[in-house]
Amino acid sequence: MYTGIVQGLGRVVTLTPTISGLHLTLRIPQALLHDLQIGASVSVDGVCLSVVTIEGELVSFDAINATLERTNLGDRLVGDVVNIERSARQGDENGGHAMYGHVSDTARISSIVLDGPRAHVELHVRAPWRNYLFPRGFLSINGCSLTLAEADSERGYCRVNLIPETIRVTGLFQYRAGDRLNIEVEQQTQVLVDVIERVLERQARRAANGAPSAA
Repeated sequence: MYTGIVQGLGRVVTLTPTISGLHLTLRIPQALLHDLQIGASVSVDGVCLSVVTIEGELVSFDAINATLERTNLGDRLVGDVVNIERSARQGDENGGHAMYGHVSDTARISSIVLDGPRAHVELHVRAPWRNYLFPRGFLSINGCSLTLAEADSERGYCRVNLIPETIRVTGLFQYRAGDRLNIEVEQQTQVLVDVIERVLERQARRAANGAPSAA
């Protein structure tokens, strides 16, 4: 599990296509290497990946094709940076929100401004994930826990206002309008919305059949 508080930036050193997907090697900040072991889970731009090799500051991961289809990892180039977070330990402070590194989808950037008082990123989110967009709700964007300032689930639009610290510690600076970002919807929001929708659908079917509308 992760908190969405980015701990550092990794830099892409090599990208090697494989039969099953992609083998990527990152240069990880020294501070994040302590006690790192083969098989450990690391959030890479919000994607939970398992460590397969460690050679000094170089850490390698394998991303299978299913992961590449759902995320933006296949868009990365050698020299790009990625947001890194080690998995949270029980009892750690959670300054973000509970995340699993299971990316829901990618969302296209419609607008991004990274300087001045109006720094923000606006995204277009596809169905069905747009159903979980709410103003002041949580959304993981490339592994960063952020709060939605504006959201319109019907249009699939959402906007996140960015503070200078978020811009400083993340890799958002390398993105432009039209690029894709990984998103993970907040689990509790998803469960709540799905349960309510199912109850309403059940009541609608019962009403159509002339039965009482008890849940």
